Amino acid sequence: MLILAALAGLLSVPVAVLLVEVIAALKAPRLEPFEAKELNIEKRVAVIVPAHNESVGLVPTLQDVKLQLGAADRLIVIADNCSDDTAEVAAASGAEVIIRNDPERVGKGFAMGWGIAHLSQDPPDFVLFVDADCRLQADLVEGLKRACHQVQRPVQALFMMRSAENSPINHSFAEFAWVLRNWVRPLGLRNLRGPVQLMGTGMMFPWNAISSVPLASGHLVEDLKLGLDLSETGKAPYFFPFVKVTSTFPTSAKGTESQRQRWVQGHLATIGRFVPRLLTVGLMRGDINVLVLALDLLVPPLSLLALLMVATMVLTSSVTLLGGPWLPTLIAGGNLLGFILCVVLAWFKFGRQVFPAHELLSFGSFALKKIGFYGRMLIGGTASQWIRTDRSTPT
Repeated sequence: MLILAALAGLLSVPVAVLLVEVIAALKAPRLEPFEAKELNIEKRVAVIVPAHNESVGLVPTLQDVKLQLGAADRLIVIADNCSDDTAEVAAASGAEVIIRNDPERVGKGFAMGWGIAHLSQDPPDFVLFVDADCRLQADLVEGLKRACHQVQRPVQALFMMRSAENSPINHSFAEFAWVLRNWVRPLGLRNLRGPVQLMGTGMMFPWNAISSVPLASGHLVEDLKLGLDLSETGKAPYFFPFVKVTSTFPTSAKGTESQRQRWVQGHLATIGRFVPRLLTVGLMRGDINVLVLALDLLVPPLSLLALLMVATMVLTSSVTLLGGPWLPTLIAGGNLLGFILCVVLAWFKFGRQVFPAHELLSFGSFALKKIGFYGRMLIGGTASQWIRTDRSTPT
């Protein structure tokens, strides 16, 4: 029975982390004085857009970027292993295009590394990575540049995803989960003066930081890995939520499942690979930023954590009803109550618009779909490294 108590106890850690982050996020974000301080010297920015078969939705992204660049800034599109006309579309839109063809080394990380190697011949002051299917807030580049200059660390903008107009897929729960993951939890960490995970797009780096870490990899969540690598060098990412990047969810069931599987699989692999090392490094150095990111990484995707909470509660209570000890059930019950409190607080403060209360009526069918999703992953389904997600053109 100690095993059941230990299992329930292990789940207490991500629930406690999530609860602390959500409660801390209830305080509205405040612009720090140094974040509003104007730069009195010219700083050059290079914007890198990794693109794999992205010609359909690339132009609006490039237009958003170009409107924010100065004469000395650069816009570079990495046309990576493309079989469409991405390179031609990017060049026609005024971008500097680099074509990369290496079918043995496929992945966004390889494209990012290729771009940094290209820039090393004439390094800028800052590098901004933007995905090829995003829309940028009008003052994003300037806001990130000010913050990055002051903190001399990677700076992450707010990155949100929404449902495409007239999407045949109901993404309301996914939108709420995204709000919790990319807005609520990072905001809580910011309010606690902590670092955050990188989100893959809308992330700016000082040149000396991004040029010092290995980028070329086929890791499924290369952005998450990059932020953890940098945190070990003392350059933990900083959250600047006052500028925003947006994108849309896939518009087909196949694209939706492929994208979610890639995120979940990459996240779980990163937990196993990085958490023990980060905890060790953080404790040995006394580095609170590394420890915070390790604990934050322990929180799995929302739907998976919910299923684990319910499954543990059912298992422990069944054993108790058969004459077993009460302790595992009490721990599991506390975990479930804490998780419910997290979700309710986050939903009431941040999520009511994207996940209306009436959507709870379909929770049963949603839960069954998630059980099937994780079941298919468990029996051996694997995600591809870098496949363009089908979605509508950004608007």
